[in-house]
Amino acid sequence: MAGDSNSVSISGSRMENHDHDHDHTNVLQKHVMFFDRNNDGIIYPSETFQGFRAIGCGVLLSSVAAVFINMGLSRKTRPGKPFSLHFPIEVKNIHMAKHGSDSGVYDKEGRFVPTKFEEIFIKHACTYPNALTSNELKAFMKSNREPKDYGGWLAGYTEWKILYDLCKDENGLLHKETIRAAYDGSLFEKMAKEKASKKQK
Repeated sequence: MAGDSNSVSISGSRMENHDHDHDHTNVLQKHVMFFDRNNDGIIYPSETFQGFRAIGCGVLLSSVAAVFINMGLSRKTRPGKPFSLHFPIEVKNIHMAKHGSDSGVYDKEGRFVPTKFEEIFIKHACTYPNALTSNELKAFMKSNREPKDYGGWLAGYTEWKILYDLCKDENGLLHKETIRAAYDGSLFEKMAKEKASKKQK
């Protein structure tokens, strides 16, 4: 947990593309590209299931996630296209499916907003500067809630609950670098590799 290295890597990393309007792959797209298992720009429920299994989620959670995520996001990412029972999600339009009551770390175009990311820890990391406890995470989620946005509340809670359960350390802390990696999708690749290496052993 090197606090200084975190701040440096944020300012100089691929995540700070807020001002780069011509970056064809924004950070929100990178966040979901792991689940596009065949890299064709479309995520089907079977791929969502495979992605969740690859990062260590059980069959039940992976199944429920595949159904709700694809059913919830498919039409939003396919404007002007007919309804499809295959519930495909188009990666290039994922910013159109951004739910309410979120942290604001992604802007409306799906770009990363460094100040919003830092704000999470400035406001809520009271015990350790570069990590969130379970209670601090709950307070953070509650602070994001918009009035009567029940769908956004549920989506936000589910996302953060899964991240916390899978990635907290032995002291129950969710580290800043882990959250940052979740935002740009690199965390999922790392988790999948770690799970695969454990299987080989």
